[in-house]
Parts: sequence; C-alpha cells; structure tokens
Amino acid sequence: MSAARYGDYAKDVSGWFLGMTGAQLALVTLAGVPALLALNAQAWSLFVLWLPVWALLAAVLLVPVRGRSAGRWLVDLFLHAIGALMGWTVFGSRAVSGTADDLAEADLPGVLAGIRTHDGPPFGQLFTRPVIVQNCAARTWAAVASITHPGIGLAEPDERNRMGAGLAELCELAARTELVDVLALQVRTVPDDGTERAAWERAHTRADAAPLAARINALLGATLTPAAVRTEAFVTVVVGEARMSRAARESGGGVDGRARVLHGVMAEVEGALRGAVGCTAVTWLDSAALAAAVRTGFAPGERGQLIAADLAAADGAQLTTGVPMAAAGPSHARAEVRHYAHDAWASVTDTVLLPDSGAVLGALAPVLVPTVAGERRCLTVFLAPMPLDRATRLVGREEMSATTGNELRARMGFRQRARQRRDTERIGAADEKLAAGRALVRPAVAACVTVPATWPVAEHGRRLDASIRAAGYVPLRLDLAQDSGFAAAAVPLGVGLPDRRSRR
Repeated sequence: MSAARYGDYAKDVSGWFLGMTGAQLALVTLAGVPALLALNAQAWSLFVLWLPVWALLAAVLLVPVRGRSAGRWLVDLFLHAIGALMGWTVFGSRAVSGTADDLAEADLPGVLAGIRTHDGPPFGQLFTRPVIVQNCAARTWAAVASITHPGIGLAEPDERNRMGAGLAELCELAARTELVDVLALQVRTVPDDGTERAAWERAHTRADAAPLAARINALLGATLTPAAVRTEAFVTVVVGEARMSRAARESGGGVDGRARVLHGVMAEVEGALRGAVGCTAVTWLDSAALAAAVRTGFAPGERGQLIAADLAAADGAQLTTGVPMAAAGPSHARAEVRHYAHDAWASVTDTVLLPDSGAVLGALAPVLVPTVAGERRCLTVFLAPMPLDRATRLVGREEMSATTGNELRARMGFRQRARQRRDTERIGAADEKLAAGRALVRPAVAACVTVPATWPVAEHGRRLDASIRAAGYVPLRLDLAQDSGFAAAAVPLGVGLPDRRSRR
C-alpha cells in the first residue's frame, strides 16, 4: 500500500472577478474608460488607437512573469536600484566596527534588523529559560525549539500517514489556540566538519593500537568526513502582538507576561510534537543556543569551532564558549539581484510552488540532498493557520468567484476545462471540511543553498532548481528579495517570506 497523496489545496487568493483582485479590476476598468468614451462619441480613430494601449496596460497589470506582473517587476526593479544607490543593500555589523554597546543585543541585516531577544521566565519542569524573540517590525513574538525526529525515509506507509495526520492535528491545535500566527518547520543539511569524531578519537585512541588499523581509520576519516552531512531541525512558534496583547496583560504585562502566554502555547505544541508527529526530543533554545543557531545559519563553517570550544570547556579547559547575540549575524552582507552574499558565503533562495497533482509526505527530501561536498541546503515550511471566521469568508469568496467564472464561460459557449472543474471541487471540499471543524492553513515553502563565496553560486542555484523539479515541485527564484528569502529559509527566527503571493 502506498502513502497518501495530499492535493486538497487551492490558490492562496482568488480574484473578485475572473481571477482579478479589486485593485487590478479597478485599474483595468479605469484604463478602458477612454476607449468607452471614444466609442460613445463615435470617435472611431481614437477608439482604434486606444485599444492596443488598453491591451498593453491590461497585460502589464495581469500577466504573471515568474510570479509577478510586469508592472510589479518594474516597481521592484526601481526600488532595488534606489536601495543599491542609497547603500541599503549593504550591511556591516556594529561588532566589526567596534561600536556594539550591548553584546546581548541582536545586530542582524535586512528584515531581521527589528529582531530583539529576551530571556523569559522559567519554563517547564527543569526551569529552563527559553529565549523570547521579539520582531519589532512585524509586531510578533516567537520561541524556537530544536527537535529530533527519526525521519520518514524508512517509515512504513501507515506510520508515515500517522505522522502526516499528526502534523494536521498540530496545525488544527495551533488554529484552536487563536494565538499562533505561524508555525515554521526548518531543516538544515549541514556539511559534517568532523569535530565530534575528532574529539571521540582523541578520547579513545590507544597507545598500543596497531599501526595498520590507525592508518586505515585515518584514511576512512579523511575520505568520508568531507562527504558526510548532519541534519538540524527547528520549530519556531510565532504569535502576533494583536492576538496576545489581552492575554499578556492578564498575565502581568511586559515581556514576562508575553513570555507566559508563549509558554502555554509552547507546552501545547511540544505535546503535539512528541505525540503524533513523532519527535523524540524537543528542546526550547536559550539565548546562547539561539545565537549559535543564527551564527551557523549565516556561516555554516563556524559550527566546528563552536562545538570544539564546547567540548574543550567540558573537559576542563578555561576558554570562552558560544557567541554573543551581537556577533551572531554576518560581519558583512550584500543583497544581489539573484543571490545573497554574507561573509565568506553566498546563498540562493527559491520558493517552492505546490504541484497541481498533489504530493506525498516527504517528497521534498531531494531538496535537502547536497550535490557536492561542502554545500549546505536549508528548507523551511511555514504553516499559517487561519481563524475560522476568516477561513469561512475566504472559502465563500473563492466559491463565489469560481461560480461566477463558470457561469460566464457557460453563457459565452466555452467548455469548462478539467482544471477548472478540479478547482471547483477543491473549494467545495474545503467548505465541507471547514464545516466539520477542520482548520484552513496557508502553507509556504522556501529552500536555500549556501556555498563558499568563491564557488560559482549561479550554478549551485540551478542545481537547487533541478532538485526542486526532481521532487515534483515548481521552483520560483526570489529575485530582488534574496536577503529576505535567505532569512526565511536559513535562520530560525520566525521571519516569513515576503508578502507577495504567487500561484499557490
């Protein structure tokens, strides 16, 4: 028996009229007013001259080109050029320039500039103090957990289906709390630096070991370590200020009040992760662990030094471990049109569009497989549960738009296509599930590849595209927004994708 195929999803936003949003409909209508006036005045020459102009304006507003309309491309290119001219696309950290006053204050580039971290009150039976991540720009609060999961690669179809059902239950739980804005599941496939292996060898090497065995072990380590990878997984729970402000006031207000509200959500999410989802360990990160996760997100090669310092300190060496939050970001960063350069690394980020034929749980696994040794892959899935009333309005609007479009096509004599029938059936199924108490979730996926800056980053970006297509999905490069895309795909701080909605 094969695993279940999931395909019960529809477009993120359906237009009010024939797929057009309200703004598009108004602009197209205004552009056609001169033609209508010329037709009413029987000015045929003006009417004939304006029709191509009207068609061109409609194409610029409506025809998508790699996820954006031509008009949006022009606006984005203009804004990117202004940002490059003003120096906004280049970042330099305060720690490097020697102007960092507080080493506990985050200093991050781009969309992460509004991030602030706070040590919350004790949480759980062990009285740990998970860090609370405040995003001043987006007005959200978040907590980050490192998780351990056995994976689904060797799981039987029934077990895989149970894990998929557990993930759906987690999304429904987040929707029922009426607090969670986004659940972000991030997986990073990091090149293994061999630090743990080297420490184990130093601790277990025997002086009387056979020379041949020692040489074989050294040869195996030198050959296999560069090709080995490690997997890191994080879950970020993001709660909006608007949703939690009242509960935070009832819990004492301030950062501690918001942390107590987050603690309740964290406990529910942790229970779901350890239950049906199948996680074997869930560890909420404190300030030091989060700073290390952010630093290795920007600079994968520094993980070995951080781990080596921790191991040496555990053995009694007197040295400083970890990294302060002020130095967790890159020293220098630059946002290019098609990639993002940060310190000695360069990254390319794609969004992943859902296929029309549906997908099996775990189908994105090829995206996390590096094509060459030293390549880092990241994949982040954003799950945004929608409140029931908002989901009901959205499905009702989509159903009205689909019904209007079908009736107009029928009156004009056009036959309904298979995709249109399938979309109508999906909307009806979504309405039935909402009535049965299920949650409507808006998903988004970002994938990122990171390589040393001296490597051909464009070639590795094409390899990432090929991996996404091999998994059965459609890649869409985040041109002109590579810095924002990298922050969403590789840094576990709950910052989502730019608010630009494409085909799915």
